[in-house]
Amino acid sequence: MSIWFKNNLELEELTLRNKKTMSDFLGIEFIEIGDDYITAKMPVDDRTRQPVGIMHGGASCVLAETVGSVAANFCVDPSKYYCVGLDINTNHIRSIREGFVYATAKPYHLGRTTQVWGINIVNDAQQIISVNRLTMTVLTKK
Repeated sequence: MSIWFKNNLELEELTLRNKKTMSDFLGIEFIEIGDDYITAKMPVDDRTRQPVGIMHGGASCVLAETVGSVAANFCVDPSKYYCVGLDINTNHIRSIREGFVYATAKPYHLGRTTQVWGINIVNDAQQIISVNRLTMTVLTKK
């Protein structure tokens, strides 16, 4: 059973939602939608590396919050509600110097006023780069 408010959610919709934003600048691309998850990828390149040559921890947070935030907003009726980040927690497990990282957001809790998402970021070999927990607040449009 799908958690998405809209039936037949399309990758193009997710991509268009993020045009001309930080995630667009960092090259984040949505690549998969399942019944209860969304996955995006991000390049590890000059935009996302820190001076010592590994992916910046903040880039992990941007990727996690982007995927979790997009997922949260597609779980609510957009004519009545919108979701924004309340808290993010990231544990950096492994470093990466090049290639792509992949973030998959799955919900732990989808409540009336809050949502809690788990976002794992992995490399091409499916090794954990970071584990993230994102809490979103559900706000009513005025």
